[in-house]
Parts: sequence; structure tokens; C-alpha cells
Amino acid sequence: MTSRVAVVVGASGGLGRALLTRLAAEPGRAFVVGVGRRRPADWPSAPRTPFIEADLLDETALAALAETLSGMGVVDLILIATGLLHEDGVTPEKTMRAIGAETLCRLFEVNAILPSLVAKHLAPLLPRDEASVLAALSARVGSIGDNRLGGWHAYRASKAALNMIFRCQALELRRERPRAVCVVLHPGTVATALSAPFAKSSRAMISADDAAERLLKVLARLEPADSGEFFAYDGERIPW
Repeated sequence: MTSRVAVVVGASGGLGRALLTRLAAEPGRAFVVGVGRRRPADWPSAPRTPFIEADLLDETALAALAETLSGMGVVDLILIATGLLHEDGVTPEKTMRAIGAETLCRLFEVNAILPSLVAKHLAPLLPRDEASVLAALSARVGSIGDNRLGGWHAYRASKAALNMIFRCQALELRRERPRAVCVVLHPGTVATALSAPFAKSSRAMISADDAAERLLKVLARLEPADSGEFFAYDGERIPW
């Protein structure tokens, strides 16, 4: 029987780890692999859920990662759960006057370039004639059609760029792997370090575990005809 492998890139983050934990509880997979820059100190020493350290902006490291994963079995699920909204010296802009080149470059690097490079190296691992999923976490604020408030310029723009890259990836996969589903997902306002400082109230937030459960349910319902689209955690189709 062929070994089935799921990969969660960004598994050291709150939502990434919740996704991996949920997937590991499902039967039928030989491995659920966590990937990130550093292995968390409390990562369990379980053979079925290994953690692979990799610099996700280094294409040599990504090529080595792809080779390692290919030796583990058939990779039929890739979830990219990386993202950056704020860090020291980086905070969401309220007006155009606050835009700076360094912040723009940093957010595009993490939110658009990094997942694009991951998809470049890992998407070829998906089976050519079997069902598979490639998904990345985006954000509703990355929708141009849904933007009614402005602000958060760099974050919005970097997520919009991610959406375009994955739309292109979906079109390529449709030709090469017609049973694949490639989508971007809005997880909602999740109680993690990324969004907690900007939540209007704790009641507006959902736990990482709840978000992971909802996102996996959305993915389970999608068909190849849905590939190339943008979905919220409740299954709503979000405009580009």
C-alpha cells in the first residue's frame, strides 16, 4: 500500500500546528510532516509527525526538502500556513503616508515570495492522476473586490499577490494534474500571535483548533472545479 504524506509548512505557528494536529488524528496517512525554520522545543518525538527544519526562502533548502518528502511516500496534501502581519518595526499602516519600502519588502517576502517558492518546489510532488490538495493561508483583506476600508496597505497587497500566484499555480495544475485542488483560504480572526493584537474583542476570535477544523472541512468538500478560487473558513467564496 502506498504511503500517504501530508505536509504543513509553517507548522511551528499556532494555526499551522493546529492543522497538523488535526491531520495527525485522521487515519490513513503514514506521515503528517511539519516544516518550518526551527523545530519547536515541545514538538513530540513521534515518527509519524516528524518536523523538518528548512529556510523557506532558500531554494537550495527547498529542493532538499522536496527530495526528502518524495522519499517518504505520495504527497497528496500540502498546506502552507505561513504569514506575517507585524513584528518589531513592522505594523499595519493606517494611511498611505505610513507606507515604507522596508515594510512592503518584508511583507511581500514572507506573505507572497515564500509561499510561492514553497509551491514551486513542492507542487511537483503531487500525484499526476490522483486527488490532491495544495492550499495556502491568505486573508480576506487581500481581496481587492472586498476592500471597503483601506489601510493595512502592505499586508493587503502582499496577500493579493499571493492570491494571484496561486491562481496561476491552479491553472498550471489543471493542465498537469487535473484532479488537484489549489486554493487560498481565509481562516478568520484566529487567536494566534499574528492577529491577537488587532482583534476588536476576544469574542470576535476563534481558537486555532476551531479554525483548523473548519478549514479542513472546507478542503474536504472541494472538487477540482473549485481549484483556483478563494474560500473563507465557512466555505464562502471570496471575490478576488
